[in-house]
Amino acid sequence: MKGIFRLFNRYFSKNKQFSEKLSAILGYTPAHLNLYTQAFMHKSNSVQVNGHRQHNERLEFLGDAILNGIVAEYLYKKYPNGDEGFLTKMRSKIVKRKTLDAIGAKMGVDEIMTIMNKTHISRSMLGNAVEALIGAIYIENGYTFTRRYIVSEILRKYLDIHRLEVLDDNFKSQLLEWCQKNGKEINYELISKYKADKRDRFKIAVVVSGEHIAEADDFNKKNAEQIASEKAMLKLGILDMEEAEIPLL
Repeated sequence: MKGIFRLFNRYFSKNKQFSEKLSAILGYTPAHLNLYTQAFMHKSNSVQVNGHRQHNERLEFLGDAILNGIVAEYLYKKYPNGDEGFLTKMRSKIVKRKTLDAIGAKMGVDEIMTIMNKTHISRSMLGNAVEALIGAIYIENGYTFTRRYIVSEILRKYLDIHRLEVLDDNFKSQLLEWCQKNGKEINYELISKYKADKRDRFKIAVVVSGEHIAEADDFNKKNAEQIASEKAMLKLGILDMEEAEIPLL
């Protein structure tokens, strides 16, 4: 039955452009196209079906949990002598928002998001859509297929795992060390705390020797500090753009 639906979606779908773009990313035409439509539907452009708003946040929640588990298993097998601390740091580097946003851009997720949403598509939306896509793949195909897809079509295809090993992405720690070496005082100031999508969002400023160097905001205060620290390091010339980039293939 799945095969029949896949053939129909491939040749007779009402949204042929979406189906073709999606098939190019997946490597196959899915049977349940509506599920994938939802995966790329941002909350700001959601539609109401049977009294419920349809967008990708539930699939994102599911995909996030599945991705974390599969990445943990992949790293456990790839590094048989790696201790818990190393494995935890590696997983964090892979599943963090910046990495997933970069992978989403590389995959062409932004093109599909543009087709499906009548709103500006920012880079920060792409990682969420990648997780939602993983959730959709899991629902349609199960765990074994999803694990194989993530390992072969995401981890091995887009990540330079060996460069990631040596990447130091703790920008707050690096900036603190630089300030200590150069006799400068560093502080992080909470500029504002506001609501976005019914969640608290924090705007943080990096202040070096009394001067506001950079600002960033995020739903997580620590993440905002890290992003602001990276921006500050770029502005101060401590970090160049190549070092700041996620090591993708």
